[in-house]
Amino acid sequence: MTIEESWSRVMGLLEQHAPGDHADLPGPATENMLVAAEERMGVVLPQDLRAWLLQNNLDLPEEDVDEDVECSGYAGFPDEGSFFLGIRSIESLYTNRSRPGGFDPPDQPDNPFWRNEWIPFLSDQDGWAGKFIDTRDGRIGRWFVGEITVTGEYESLAQYFDSLAEMLTKIADGDHPVCKVDEGRLLWL
Repeated sequence: MTIEESWSRVMGLLEQHAPGDHADLPGPATENMLVAAEERMGVVLPQDLRAWLLQNNLDLPEEDVDEDVECSGYAGFPDEGSFFLGIRSIESLYTNRSRPGGFDPPDQPDNPFWRNEWIPFLSDQDGWAGKFIDTRDGRIGRWFVGEITVTGEYESLAQYFDSLAEMLTKIADGDHPVCKVDEGRLLWL
């Protein structure tokens, strides 16, 4: 399945089963927005990430951004404690995490907590934990500050979105242990 098909499947399930959450999501980023962010970050976004952002740029409107948090996004999706990042939040978190030598800590190039080749796309508010796409191979990993970073958790962004579609299906069927749909919105228990 392509990234567009996987994300469309997620959006279709969200619209069908949690229409209130679906209605909150904004429209797409523009090519100009992505090019400008790439120039400021000094990286080329992976094609899958670009394709996803061109479908939904999940930045909050400027007036809803809380300056006291590292990252901002739409609460409650894909889970209770984290959210997808739009291009502004991706750029902000990437800039905060990247290091002049290319990885952090500088004395652990084979087992770093962070590499500049990793582009975050999902995070908690503090930027302490989340998921990233590796620009070298398109695989998805996850980080949690102070713990070992996991690379290759999913082979692609499309595979990760397929797992979200499966989760949304379980939620809709009443088969998820910590989430249900209530009045058209995901409710995390």
